[in-house]
Amino acid sequence: MKYAIQINSSPYSSNAGYSAYQFIKAAITMKHEVLRVFFYQDGIYHALHHASPLEDELQLTSLWSQLASEHNIDLVVCISAAQRRGLLHADEAKRQGKQDNDLAAGFKISGLGQLVEATLKADRFIIFG
Repeated sequence: MKYAIQINSSPYSSNAGYSAYQFIKAAITMKHEVLRVFFYQDGIYHALHHASPLEDELQLTSLWSQLASEHNIDLVVCISAAQRRGLLHADEAKRQGKQDNDLAAGFKISGLGQLVEATLKADRFIIFG
């Protein structure tokens, strides 16, 4: 089974992102394929490189980066949602004359076309949050 996943809520406002992460890990264990995880609306905060949760809290951004690296999962952040919330990747920051690259390792910025493509290729499309 091939899955496309969308995450809409912030890692600090609900458990939806962690539930998605656990679902993906279980799917991989069961030999299913996760084509893409699309972070939309406040879900883009999962990709924030500079997020600093307390040491005893779940480090979800790091978990996503590790998951992407280990299983070659495409983590896509909606460019419009990211720009509205101030999350910029290096190219866009440079274009706007800003300093930081806010995007964590393993994430990339793209548009809704990537979401549409994933839903067309997937057997199932699941939205968390």
